[in-house]
Amino acid sequence: MNITLINPPHTAIGSRIPKEHLPPLGLLSVGGPLIDAGFTVRLIDAEFGPLPLTEIARQVQLLETKVVMIGHSGSSTAHPTVVELCRLLKLAMPHLTIVYGGVHPTYHWDEILRECAHVDIVVRGEGEETALRLMHSLASGADLSLTNGIAFRKDGDAVATPPAAMIRDLDAYRIGWELVELTRYSYWGGKRAVVVQFSRGCPYLCSYCGQRGFWTQWRHRDPVKLARELAWLHRKHGVELINFADELPTGSRKAWKEFLEALIAERVPLLLVGSTRASDIVRDRDILHLYKRAGVIRFLLGIESYDDETIRRIRKGASTSEDQRAIRLLRAHGIISMATYVVGFNEESDRDYWKSYRHLLHYDPDQVQLLYATPHRWTPFYATVLDREVLQYDLRRWDYKHQVLSARGVPSWRVFLWFKTIEVLMQARPKVLARMLFHHDADYRHAMRWYTRIGRRVWFHEVLEFLFSVRPLRIGPTLRQFMGETLVEREYALAKRRASERSRSTLTPVP
Repeated sequence: MNITLINPPHTAIGSRIPKEHLPPLGLLSVGGPLIDAGFTVRLIDAEFGPLPLTEIARQVQLLETKVVMIGHSGSSTAHPTVVELCRLLKLAMPHLTIVYGGVHPTYHWDEILRECAHVDIVVRGEGEETALRLMHSLASGADLSLTNGIAFRKDGDAVATPPAAMIRDLDAYRIGWELVELTRYSYWGGKRAVVVQFSRGCPYLCSYCGQRGFWTQWRHRDPVKLARELAWLHRKHGVELINFADELPTGSRKAWKEFLEALIAERVPLLLVGSTRASDIVRDRDILHLYKRAGVIRFLLGIESYDDETIRRIRKGASTSEDQRAIRLLRAHGIISMATYVVGFNEESDRDYWKSYRHLLHYDPDQVQLLYATPHRWTPFYATVLDREVLQYDLRRWDYKHQVLSARGVPSWRVFLWFKTIEVLMQARPKVLARMLFHHDADYRHAMRWYTRIGRRVWFHEVLEFLFSVRPLRIGPTLRQFMGETLVEREYALAKRRASERSRSTLTPVP
């Protein structure tokens, strides 16, 4: 059976860095097990170009595809594009089976099957084992209701099977690196790069996070095996930079330390970038030299807010003093700190935006990334903002870089002005410019220059976009009116118990 995996083009400016793309890890993770099971698998990465949707459909036809599997890391923002692509695919190949997976379809499976007639099956939760079982069922004509972790139509109704069991052994299914030409992928200013996961999930309870519940529980790969794989990628394919897609790669000090030591022992000149929590940096202050020796060049830290009450309300489980200490520790070891800061958790006033700026100045991160609070229906945060007005109808722009929710008393243009002014003032500080020009570490200087160059391009793009094309609504519907009630009861997408311990239950119809 011929299977084509499709990474659809994304409209967000953050995914459109000129001449730089990262491989679609989720599709590669699904593709590897399918290849090993004997299926013929190909991948179309439509981010290159980006490819027009009509050209994607043409290529699928040429490959004589029986099943298309579509997924994207920008799940919700890519959804409108996926819907249109599915329409074109079915128009060209009416008998094609279309399978749709990712975070957004995992939680919105019923409305997708109800509203998108061209989508046949939805994979819910992590896809390696579920996709493999599903393809075997399709190839043999077996009853789909026996495959856990999917949703489909039965007698015209959208139904879901029980949640798939969480994959305990993350090394049980390999990444299908052969599906892509790694020489095409680069990041960080032209360095050959890939995306990997050391772990999945996060034990913390941040109410706004759309990923934590998708993975359900924190798990990690074998540290030594991952180090060997990264070394192989460097020696075999010339990979220079590793971008960790984890929510919390450092979740286990013991496992992370073992990984760092194993990678150091491989003696490969890799650069590592990723995200973690400030508390883990403070916890690991005595082994940060291992971070540096292994190649860690930057960690993103979620600062989120200057207000401890807001941090408590969104269940961040952090403190402002710990955040600042982590930034200083990273700097002392030659590791760049990027602070993300979220606008819109509350309906802030002008004074709040000024305090946010002063707060970031006090933290003194090397890089800063401002984001807008963006509510996902399956998160606890969504239920707390149901009565706020929605200013952006286009789901493609629910990408954390466009204002979605109103701030009572502060018009959207002034929120945008604060947002962009804080960005430019933070990145133009004399301290930042001095580090960018005179830091003793060449990799550090390169990273600072690259981020400044990309940030400048994005900054001007977003200003022009706001002025001339996508200005928010002045008065919009409430979030409840626009999107509907919360789906928080679906937050945990996977069954925590092992497959052998599960009892078969009946299909779940749409309520």
